[in-house]
Amino acid sequence: MTAMAGHTLIELEHVIKHFPVRHGVFSRARGVVHAVDDVTLSVRKGETLGIVGESGCGKSTTARLMLRLLDPTAGTIRFEGQDISKLSQRRLRPLRKEMQMIFQDPYASLNPRKTVEQIVSQPFAVHRGIKARDVKLRVKRLLETVGLSPEHSSRYPHEFSGGQRQRIGIARALALQPKLIVCDEPVSALDVSVQAQILNLLRSLQVEFDLTYVFISHDLSVMRQICTRIAVMYLGRVVELADSERIFEQPRHPYTAALISAVPRLSVNGDKRERIVLRGDVPSPIDPPSGCVFHPRCPRSRAGRCDTVEPQLEPTPGESSHISACHYPLERWPEDQTELLSPLDRSPDRVVEPGTTRPL
Repeated sequence: MTAMAGHTLIELEHVIKHFPVRHGVFSRARGVVHAVDDVTLSVRKGETLGIVGESGCGKSTTARLMLRLLDPTAGTIRFEGQDISKLSQRRLRPLRKEMQMIFQDPYASLNPRKTVEQIVSQPFAVHRGIKARDVKLRVKRLLETVGLSPEHSSRYPHEFSGGQRQRIGIARALALQPKLIVCDEPVSALDVSVQAQILNLLRSLQVEFDLTYVFISHDLSVMRQICTRIAVMYLGRVVELADSERIFEQPRHPYTAALISAVPRLSVNGDKRERIVLRGDVPSPIDPPSGCVFHPRCPRSRAGRCDTVEPQLEPTPGESSHISACHYPLERWPEDQTELLSPLDRSPDRVVEPGTTRPL
């Protein structure tokens, strides 16, 4: 992780993204998918902001809205203070070189018909910021920077391993010296040993090139290694935001606590810990619940408030930098109600029933 740095680089303010639901090519929309619902986030220059959540929570859609790869339904997106929410593609083009993306699947994100040199040099052809005779030299330098041999520039993607292909994708993202790079689950398709190498590479590049990352993942163990701050999303909304270590040590939202409890980790001196398994499925984003979107699965839920009043992202008392959207962020349970699972216990994980007051 890098130290907290300067001014706000990119900011989302009450951003909404809805996708229409149609049952035929020419039919009218019969509803909307609430992919992103009133998200407010800021990313500071030089930091790594992690966005975590289960599949379908809206984290990748949020990242694509930041880069204006998707048009927001409502809300404001600012890059270095400039409102880019409604800019045309022509006016966005000069800003594209400032914002790049590393994709999840290194097998699918590279054109199999092009050589490595053609792939990495493509940004220069699009933005025309460097002379043609200098492109080959720049490509070789970029390949060296990400740990590849310049002699491999004439090879095709299928001749490389998964980790090497992801390095090619990183080199392509670095080509125009961007300020912001969105990493959309860049290590989830790689072996664990290769994941560590790529994460170390990303950290060193951040320092060398003064980069700002938005890191998308569902793997909290990876997020803890690389992120400065973490935003937890559920059903299109940010439910908790804080410094990385504080999220892990003192989660305030019950959904965050459930995610952290599911992270595999070695026991220390046979210590026991609790595992939370939430009952039920994520509600449909076409018809999200009223009140708190998490209340149908929440062990803290209370009728008459959680199911009717939507909680706002607010600081926890005494913790101005730690915000959560929960009516009862500090609620505790008696110790005699606490059930701890032994690391060696192979019995099924207990289930936390919605509406109960069992401990987190």
